Amino acid sequence: MGRQAYRFSRRLVLAAATAALGLVSLGAGEALAQSTLERAQAEGFIRVGFANEAPYGYATADGRLTGEAPEIAKAVLARLGIEEVDGVLTEFGSLIPGLRARRFDIIAAGMFINPQRCGQVLFSEPTYGIGQAFLVKEGNPKGINNYDDVAANDDVTLAVMAGAVEMGYATDSGVPRDRITTLPDPATGLAAVQAGRADAFALTSLAIGQLVENAGAGAGVERAEPFSMIAGENTKGHGAFAFRPGDEDLRDAFNAELADFIGSEEHLALVAEFGFTEAELPELTTAELCGE
Repeated sequence: MGRQAYRFSRRLVLAAATAALGLVSLGAGEALAQSTLERAQAEGFIRVGFANEAPYGYATADGRLTGEAPEIAKAVLARLGIEEVDGVLTEFGSLIPGLRARRFDIIAAGMFINPQRCGQVLFSEPTYGIGQAFLVKEGNPKGINNYDDVAANDDVTLAVMAGAVEMGYATDSGVPRDRITTLPDPATGLAAVQAGRADAFALTSLAIGQLVENAGAGAGVERAEPFSMIAGENTKGHGAFAFRPGDEDLRDAFNAELADFIGSEEHLALVAEFGFTEAELPELTTAELCGE
């Protein structure tokens, strides 16, 4: 799949034409004064970036945008009067640049909050907290269960997704950079382990579990034991939505609705099909995770 907008509706085309006419009749300065939130509420739709990483945000075979983050986004944005959510497929490492370049208005990909990213985007409050796991060959022949195992064995190579936090987790744990390969997405991580180009592929425990399930019987891979101890600390990654600097009103309005939604029966029922339970409810705030 290319970098295309999913569910690119006639409504979006009409709205774009209306906006173009508005620039002529009202003047560019007045049109640009409208905030992202105001525009989305007026037009009834918004675009979100996602990276095709199940269970966080992905497109089905028929092009439907789904996953933990998109489904929460749809529910929360509907409360703000924004009924339509269009997805823009983007490699994970390009999500923040794409957001800042206005290719879309929200990142809905379960992106972890960390101080470095907090300097580039505005995060919502987190929607989940989760540990890590490795994808390994069936039987885990090299006994790789955490980053310390990788660091301790010079013969072990690790694959991580470009732009994801796992690179930092690995280097913080003492894994040399020359034994780490960066890949664009989970599908290439699966292929790398199957072909022996990497001994393990690191992601969250749910993402690895989903990768194994989707690969099916006979794929020759399995999920190693999930863990949360990283570089001597009990670490859970907390995922959230990301907004452009300057879109504080959109982030704040989203957060106001999110506060009543996360942990509710409606929320837990919505994300259950993606493997999320009460055990994955967030434990930290965005301010704590950003180091404020």
